[in-house]
Amino acid sequence: MTIMTNALSGALASQMALSATSQNIANLQTKGYTRQAALLSAVGADNSGKAVGNGVQVSSLLRFSDGYKSQQMWRAAGETGQYSQTQPYLTQLERVMGDDTASLSVAVDQFFSSLNAVAGDNATSTPLRQQVLTAAGLLAQRFNSLNNVYNAQQQSVSQQRSAIVDSANANITKIAALNARITAANAVGAPASSLIDARDLAIDALAGQMSLEVSDQPGGVRDVSLKTGQALVIGNVAGELKANGGVGAQSFSLTFASTTFGLDAAKLGGQLGGLSVYEQDMLRPMQKGTEDIARQLSEKINTQLGAGYAMDGTPGKALFSFTAGATNMLNVAAGFEATHLAFSSDGTQGDSGNLLKLVGINSQPVTVTGLGTVLLSDADTQLVGKLGVLSQQNQAALATAQTMRTHAVDDWQSTSGVNQDEEAVNLVEYQNMYQANMKVMSVANSLFDATLAMMG
Repeated sequence: MTIMTNALSGALASQMALSATSQNIANLQTKGYTRQAALLSAVGADNSGKAVGNGVQVSSLLRFSDGYKSQQMWRAAGETGQYSQTQPYLTQLERVMGDDTASLSVAVDQFFSSLNAVAGDNATSTPLRQQVLTAAGLLAQRFNSLNNVYNAQQQSVSQQRSAIVDSANANITKIAALNARITAANAVGAPASSLIDARDLAIDALAGQMSLEVSDQPGGVRDVSLKTGQALVIGNVAGELKANGGVGAQSFSLTFASTTFGLDAAKLGGQLGGLSVYEQDMLRPMQKGTEDIARQLSEKINTQLGAGYAMDGTPGKALFSFTAGATNMLNVAAGFEATHLAFSSDGTQGDSGNLLKLVGINSQPVTVTGLGTVLLSDADTQLVGKLGVLSQQNQAALATAQTMRTHAVDDWQSTSGVNQDEEAVNLVEYQNMYQANMKVMSVANSLFDATLAMMG
C-alpha cells in the first residue's frame, strides 16, 4: 500500500532527524563540535501518472560548516597567540625595573648621593668613604640582579619554545592521521563528521602556536602550511619541526619529505613567533642597553679614579670590574678599601678636586642600545620608559587580537555551533512528524483490516 509505504518512510526519516538533533543536544558543550541535520527530500512518483509519490528519504546528513569562518578563526588564533605569550614577560620586566627596591636609577642616584655627601663634608672621613663603597656594592648588585632576570627570561623563552615545538609536532601528526581516516571514510560513504571536527580542533590548536595557511583538497583533505610557505601537512604526510641549540642560540628547522628547511622563528607568528620577536626585538636589546650603562659607568668611574690619588698619596685604583656577558657582570674590585678611593687631585689629604669630577660623571652622556646618547642620570629612566611603551603597544595589540578572536569564534558558532533553543524546536517538530506518520500507518492498517473484512 502506498499509504503505508509513505508513512513508514516518514517515520524512518523523522527518526533519523531526531537522532541528529539528539546528537547535537548531547554535544551542546563539546568544544569544536559542528552541528548536523538530516536533509530530507521527497521520493518521486512512478511513471504511471497516477501515483502521488513514494514518501520521503534522508538524502544526506548535513554538517553546518563554513570554511571562510573557520579560516578567520584560525588566523585570529595566531594573532592572539603571538601577543599573549609576550605580555607576561613584559609585565615582569616592568615590575622589576620600575620597583624602587630593585631599579637601577635608585641605585645610581644613591651612589652619586654618597659621593656628594663626602664632597659636602670631609674627603678624609672614613665613615663617608665607607658609605661610597657600600653604595658601589649595592649598585653592582642591582645591575647583576637585573641581568639575572634577563638571563632567566632567556632560559624561559627557550624552554617554552621547545615545548611549543613538541606540542606542534603532535598536532601536525594528528592532522595528517585524521586526513587519512577522513579520506578512507569518504571513500566508503561512512560518516566522517566527528573526524573532521577532531582535525579542525587540532588545526585550531596549531594555529595558536604558529600562523597557518589551510587549503581544502579533494576527498575532504586539508593541507596545512606555514604562512611563510613551507608545508606542514600534505594529505597524510606530516612534517617535523625541530628546536636546535640552547639558551641564546636557539634555531629552528622543518623537515618535510626528507628535505630540511631553516626557519626564521620571528616570522612564524603565533606563540612561537611572538616569543621569538620578544627575545630578538625587546629582551636582548634591553639587556644590551643595561650592559652598556654598566660598562660605561664603570669605565668612567675607573678612569676618573685613576686620575686621582688615594689617602696615602698613591695613584687611584679601579673601583669596579666589568665582564661583558657574565652573570655577575659588574663587581666592586677585589680587595678595594675605602682608603683607596682617589678623591684627591694632587695627592694632598683633604683635597676633593677629583671627587668633584667623579660627582660630575652623573651628568655625562652615555650611548645606550635602543636609546642612543643620553645622560647617565637619565639612562635607566629612559630604558624603563621605552619598556613601558613596548608593553602598552603589546597590550593594545593583544586586546585587538582577542576581540577579533572572540568575534571569529562567535561567527563560527552562529553557523556551526549548537543552539539549544533551535534544537528544542527541532525536537518537537520531528517528534510531531513521527507521531503523525505513525497515525497514518494506524489509519492505513484500519483500512486494510476493513478491506479484509469486506472480502471475507
